[in-house]
Amino acid sequence: MFILYKTNKLSIHILIIGPFMKEGKEKVNVKKKIDLDRGSGKVIEDRQHQTTETNNPINVVEKTITERMMGTDNKIHSYNEDDQSNSSSSIWSKDIFDLHTLFKQRKDRLWNVLHERYKYNTSIIRGQKFLLNHVDSKLSLIVMYADLVGSTKMSMQLPVEKMATIIKVFSHELSSVIESYNGFVLKYVGDAVIAFFPIGFNKYLVCDKSFQCAKSMINVVENGINPIFEKDDYPKLSVKIGIDEGENAVIQYGFDKSAPIDLIGYPMNVAAKITSLTGPNKVSFGNNVYKLLHPSIQTKFHRMPLEQKEWKYIDHEDNSLYKVYTI
Repeated sequence: MFILYKTNKLSIHILIIGPFMKEGKEKVNVKKKIDLDRGSGKVIEDRQHQTTETNNPINVVEKTITERMMGTDNKIHSYNEDDQSNSSSSIWSKDIFDLHTLFKQRKDRLWNVLHERYKYNTSIIRGQKFLLNHVDSKLSLIVMYADLVGSTKMSMQLPVEKMATIIKVFSHELSSVIESYNGFVLKYVGDAVIAFFPIGFNKYLVCDKSFQCAKSMINVVENGINPIFEKDDYPKLSVKIGIDEGENAVIQYGFDKSAPIDLIGYPMNVAAKITSLTGPNKVSFGNNVYKLLHPSIQTKFHRMPLEQKEWKYIDHEDNSLYKVYTI
């Protein structure tokens, strides 16, 4: 049963009340209070069990996943091997994901790629299928650019075969992280991966998720790719990530369904420029995303000093220079 009520002009509350059956025939009364308040963006979930099976690991894991997805555990999470010390309170615990195994599998796969025993199957089909349903319409999206740092210098110093391997590894491994956060890869442009995250029912959560994704991408480069590259005489890689949010037009270059689909819009241009101003292994956000991040995430960022000579993008809300924040 859904009960919708409005407490003030900026806050809408939804109550979802009803009995649900869980595994083991456990009857649970679930009461969700989804607070879409503009100032907090919090989602609160209360559970009342009618049985004594409170220690059921399925319920514990489900609650932890819900807290993580909804952002109600007040923690900043990323794929970090140091998180093993906090595995009891993390959904990345050994019950679900063994991070050491995760990195080992990634390293084993990467080693096989470097020694031509495995070939990546990187594809943008998933993102194209999503956009196909929105051709000739506008979508509010979070746009992400992930750029390989120093690729021009590497291309001058390395054999073309080695450079091609670097680009394939970089593109595939970052794409897998993006998809693990329910993002979509739009396209690959040289040494850059361009992705997007559709805005769901709660923009706050998607903004936070884009930050977690960016941090995980940096973690994969530093702790997953570089240790193997160093052993095989490849250069260490760095990535810089720029993220912005706004309305984009979905266009298709052709009439049949197989024609490529692209995004056109102001946020695409802003995100690309933000990325160019970002430092190695850093993340930068446009103000449209930054102002919706959880306060605990905002504290990690500082405003990027920009002069009008190098930065001409305007905030449409007040016609001032568009603010950018970097970590």
